[in-house]
Amino acid sequence: RGTVQPAGSFNDDGDAQVLRKAMKGLGTDEGAIIEVVTQRSNAQRQQILKAYKAHYGRDLMADLKSELSGSLAKLILGLMLTPAQYDAKQLRKAVEGAGTDEKVLIEIMATRNNQEIKAINEAYQEAYHKRLEDDLSSDTSGHFKRILVSLALVRVVPLLGLVPSLLWAVKLADVSSNDSSDSLETRFLSILCTRSYPHLRRVFQEFIKMTNHDVEHAIRKRMSGDVKDAFLAIVRSVKNKPAFFADKLYKSMKGAGTDERTLTRIMISRSEIDLFNIRGEFVDLFDKSLHHMIEKDTSGDYCKALLALCGGED
Repeated sequence: RGTVQPAGSFNDDGDAQVLRKAMKGLGTDEGAIIEVVTQRSNAQRQQILKAYKAHYGRDLMADLKSELSGSLAKLILGLMLTPAQYDAKQLRKAVEGAGTDEKVLIEIMATRNNQEIKAINEAYQEAYHKRLEDDLSSDTSGHFKRILVSLALVRVVPLLGLVPSLLWAVKLADVSSNDSSDSLETRFLSILCTRSYPHLRRVFQEFIKMTNHDVEHAIRKRMSGDVKDAFLAIVRSVKNKPAFFADKLYKSMKGAGTDERTLTRIMISRSEIDLFNIRGEFVDLFDKSLHHMIEKDTSGDYCKALLALCGGED
């Protein structure tokens, strides 16, 4: 369940006028912009973009960009993109220039479903005239590259019978002491990156029965670096995606300083999907509410906008 729902009495032309008024003349009414953008679904925001263009002959994105700044600008502009455009942009930022942001690549690629992956691939091609698969391939190497490229393809949805699940679990569990890490990682890759989530849940259940420990334990024990992080992200996402994101949100705010990029990215990308569930997991895991932590850790209009997306105190 998301926290952002489509507005009931929606009027795209009326919203376009409110936004224009908020940005016209001296000064900017950030409150009015936050009110409109955070309280509309993404589909409604796309209609507002068109209405603004039709009504004023202006590009709403360009106007927002020139009137807003800092973290608030990133949040509002991110909300105005379609989910696929937003993910494509985050992935592009993670691979372009010197250095690669592996954490972002793992977070997005390991948690999106077939439909979302397909849409991201199309949005990426349209925006950057390159295939996502090619950019992932040229920016990473080894097993990590193979994992990301596999995740950029559509997952197989096989029969959910016990026999196939058992066979895959056997394949995962067959970790003999003289096994080279190469074949071990290849084996995990061939299963974790290609099978559907419901199928993997069955495989994990069989794995526990066979080995008396969780598949996460095997990954931690036998792997390292980005490969370990990617496989763990897939496993956690399969087991409980809201808990996976709750943990990432908590880490973005705990301790000194705030990782605003991660906080913004997750609040935008999960607001209409499962942010309500993430809030529930957050309280269960950390004994404090997401709302409270955002309030304590951020300030000003950025804080206001995040709290509006959060949708309430638990």
